[in-house]
Amino acid sequence: MNTATTLPRGPGRNGAPRRGAAWLMLAGALLLSACTTPLDPRKDASLQQAAYTTDRPVVRPTRSVSSFSDSLMCMDHMLRAAQVPTTLITSKQVIDYSSRVPVAAKDMIITSLSQMSRLSNAFRYVDYEVDIVRQDTVQNLTTILLNNNLMQLQRPALYVSGAIAFVDQNVVTNRFDAGTSASRLDTGYSRNRSATVIGLEMHLGDFRTRTLIPGLDSANEVVIGSGSQGLDVAGRIGSYGVNFNVGRDYALGAGGAMRTLIDLATIELVGKWARVPYWQCLTLEQTHPDFQRQMRDWFDESGGVGQATLVQNSLIAQGYLQAGTDLLALDSPALRTALTQFQIDSLLAPTGVLDFSTYERAMRHFVTLAPDGSLQRVGWGPSGPTGSMAENKGDSTPVRTSGLVLTSTTPPPRRIDMQIENALPPGMEPTFEVGEQVFVSATVSRTSHMYCYFADPSGNVMRLTPNQVTPHSLVAANQALRLPDWLVPNPAFIMDASRPGTERVACFAAETDVLPRLPAPLQGAGLVNIPGYRTIEDIDKAFQQGVGTSGYVKSEVYWKTQPKKTQPVAAAPAAPQPAKR
Repeated sequence: MNTATTLPRGPGRNGAPRRGAAWLMLAGALLLSACTTPLDPRKDASLQQAAYTTDRPVVRPTRSVSSFSDSLMCMDHMLRAAQVPTTLITSKQVIDYSSRVPVAAKDMIITSLSQMSRLSNAFRYVDYEVDIVRQDTVQNLTTILLNNNLMQLQRPALYVSGAIAFVDQNVVTNRFDAGTSASRLDTGYSRNRSATVIGLEMHLGDFRTRTLIPGLDSANEVVIGSGSQGLDVAGRIGSYGVNFNVGRDYALGAGGAMRTLIDLATIELVGKWARVPYWQCLTLEQTHPDFQRQMRDWFDESGGVGQATLVQNSLIAQGYLQAGTDLLALDSPALRTALTQFQIDSLLAPTGVLDFSTYERAMRHFVTLAPDGSLQRVGWGPSGPTGSMAENKGDSTPVRTSGLVLTSTTPPPRRIDMQIENALPPGMEPTFEVGEQVFVSATVSRTSHMYCYFADPSGNVMRLTPNQVTPHSLVAANQALRLPDWLVPNPAFIMDASRPGTERVACFAAETDVLPRLPAPLQGAGLVNIPGYRTIEDIDKAFQQGVGTSGYVKSEVYWKTQPKKTQPVAAAPAAPQPAKR
């Protein structure tokens, strides 16, 4: 006989799944009901308060530069030395037919031309847009004023034409992928690299005839690349699985590449048009494509103490800090003032903070090319000046070095560069007729307080600047002070050749405002004759007495004034003879 045994149903059998399903359904119902209830934003007030500060950038803004930024400044000095007259210029829109490089190329051209005209005043850009799609408030007002004869535009002499000729994407691509698989561990590695070529064509044309000038063209291309690396790892430990991946990528932007191409093209076009040796500005060490990255490596290598030591030595060598100054703390008022002044003169954002941009501008004078084409430091190492002219790298010697010495305690003297801006025959003494307008420019090597005076042959002396319209005497370094300012519609004065003889303009520059230390007659209003002073030498003596011979520098220009030539009177036409009958 068979006996059947019935096992009791315990909690571990069918009862547990049923209760688990019930709990799951209950949790789902609660979750759905919670999702249908509106959230209370008041509970997130503490989180939202952080949005004001979180929305702010965490990195200081810096000036946008390219490999040819120093070349633009070099061209500015070259155009000034060549006495290139001011030329009106404009530009067409730089079209990107590929639609893959969305940059403001026209504005980059304006910036390049502006940087080449800070000292030389070589170019003035005529800003007028006729494209209705790009019309804005200024252009609309301009059109209204032109139509009502309330405004007059000057015709440009030159114009820039160009386009982004091509964008060849992924010309070269390299891929590598590998992986392993085991019972408890899987790994994978990938690496991708690619290169894209961007081409830019630019030309210079004659605006009067709307013809492109033969030979004044520029066609350059540049490569931008991208790359990535990735590692994936997955494994199992018992019944649990884990996985993670790490990667790094880089992508060279089209904006920096286009600024480099436009700066290069502008230098080529202007150099060919002005017939100056522009290639000398394109062979500077700063044009090396690895210059910024190498300076960054040296910056990181130096550390905080090394950076402070190097920059302070550079500031002493360039005259921004007093010689013999000990290593100052970064929050020292003297150091912050010197850094701010150096940043202003170097066209950087004036923050008073020792950052990489300041380090690069301070140390760029002490870098040269080695014979193998690499960059090498001149007279300094990671921790500070080395005392030698160049850091030894085997048997390498510097190709050329800057005139500055990092360990120098004698800064270069403050200099004033004055120039008559009128178009004059080369090699001839400047001569004008009575009534002709004269234009003079003055630039100073370091930001200074500058005072300019005019003396005529009759013994009258007046201060041109500061005056009632421009009462400030502070002048930025390497920026032209125009006498008079011919770029404004209503200048403070007009300087013309007044009387036959020799007329002179002299400028005096000092580190501080010295006007209160001068005799009382020199502290009066500008643009009026100064009583008791008849020559520039009298002004010079007053500066010596009030400031001292070492407290200022002086420069002057002069020209000869001749009587106005009388125009010959045209003979009256002969009366017609009566016809004979």
